[in-house]
Amino acid sequence: MNLFHYPNAGDQELFDTLLQKDNIKVERIVSYGQVTPKQSPYIQQWDEFVLVLQGQARLKIAAQDEVVLQKGDFLHLPKQTPHWVTFTSSQPPVIWLAIHFRE
Repeated sequence: MNLFHYPNAGDQELFDTLLQKDNIKVERIVSYGQVTPKQSPYIQQWDEFVLVLQGQARLKIAAQDEVVLQKGDFLHLPKQTPHWVTFTSSQPPVIWLAIHFRE
């Protein structure tokens, strides 16, 4: 598998699990302009480390300023932290590498 080769999903966000073992899950996400609805923040039961491999994105993290992420930027999101994806580029789409881990 190549992280930069993915099927054309039109306007659907893609989620591919690359590895799942014990308390860790590694996932590739491809976003084509998707955002999180304001009334439905992500509040996860696990920590997440995200790395932008391609494209640009913005995240709003509770009680913080919006964060701009570009190719090569990464971020740690502790569990139970409300956050919203407020922008993802569509040309090129955003390729995320997400690592979810539980204690």
